[in-house]
Amino acid sequence: MALATRAALGQTAGMTRFSFDLSATDGAARAGTISTPRGEIRTPAFMPVGTAATVKAMRPESVRETGADIVLGNTYHLMLRPGAERIARLGGLHRFMNWDRPILTDSGGFQVMSLAELRKLTEEGVTFRSHVDGSRHHLTPERSMEIQRLLGSDIVMAFDECPALPADEARVAESMRLSMRWAERSREAFGDRPGHALFGIQQGGVTPHLRAESAEALTRIGFDGYAVGGLAVGEGQEAMFGVLDYACDMLPADRPRYLMGVGKPADIVGAVKRGIDMMDCVLPSRSGRTGQAWTRRGQVNLKNARHADDPRPLDEDCGCPACRSYSRAYLHHVYRAGEMISGMLLTWHNLHYFQDLMAGMRAAIAEGRFAAWEAAFDAGRAQGDIPPA
Repeated sequence: MALATRAALGQTAGMTRFSFDLSATDGAARAGTISTPRGEIRTPAFMPVGTAATVKAMRPESVRETGADIVLGNTYHLMLRPGAERIARLGGLHRFMNWDRPILTDSGGFQVMSLAELRKLTEEGVTFRSHVDGSRHHLTPERSMEIQRLLGSDIVMAFDECPALPADEARVAESMRLSMRWAERSREAFGDRPGHALFGIQQGGVTPHLRAESAEALTRIGFDGYAVGGLAVGEGQEAMFGVLDYACDMLPADRPRYLMGVGKPADIVGAVKRGIDMMDCVLPSRSGRTGQAWTRRGQVNLKNARHADDPRPLDEDCGCPACRSYSRAYLHHVYRAGEMISGMLLTWHNLHYFQDLMAGMRAAIAEGRFAAWEAAFDAGRAQGDIPPA
């Protein structure tokens, strides 16, 4: 069904304002467009992860050719090397990595939790040692906002603390409330930046009343979009979907909803079904570098010997370069031989598949046939990869 909902999220004279147009829904699934000065983002959207100012094994032009409208950069990694101030001197992250479309940067909070060494958490922020060279750093909401401003991010994430699950309710509650205080400081430090957006991050683990408390605090502060954080950190798909069944409805309907760090195709489809508009994950590129391909029939392991004499394409219905021009036998060979082209071709294929997945869902939502589309998606996965005759 078509909707008239439009949220104007900032305005600049002579500049496209940051806005979200929700154009259709089908059940809880939503389709729309985020407009930014650097271009439109069609939702639901999958964001390839360019952790260190590059989507691994891909040229920026190639990433765009897969259908991606936006990529994700990482505050933690970029502050460590080459440094936010250096990137700013060189013209900002868009120019530095040769990507002229929107960029979202995460706040660094998750990586501080998962990667940093000798981590010390206080009300002020987090002190830690770099996993790269052992250097000492102090990251606060204010410093995270400053780094993301220096990078020139189009969508900035509030600084938060994300405990690994499972964790007891008291620990999750303490962490969530600290994150909400940090969200308020992030909002104040972000200031008024027309054409740019700041997203708040809902926390609360798998506990409904903590999620509700977090959503209420974020809505009171006021953000341009809202992320569902603290998932895909060990709780499992069933628990994640259980949270999404209620968490999305706690967030403003006229703002984009972003599920952080997800995921596998089935996770993405399930998230969109429950009202999520944006997702990101390293999976397509990481799988590509390890000989794994994602297709409409599920995952294909090109390391397996059964592909050595298979002249067929990886997926006969895929239009990516790996499927158009190369056989499974070749993809198997270059992976086993350790050739760089293996990661390049398989990453390109995986990103192409993920973007095709998003395009299929956008069309299905717009046409009111999402349930039928999902059934066909499930049937394809159940069929599995067909071995050669």
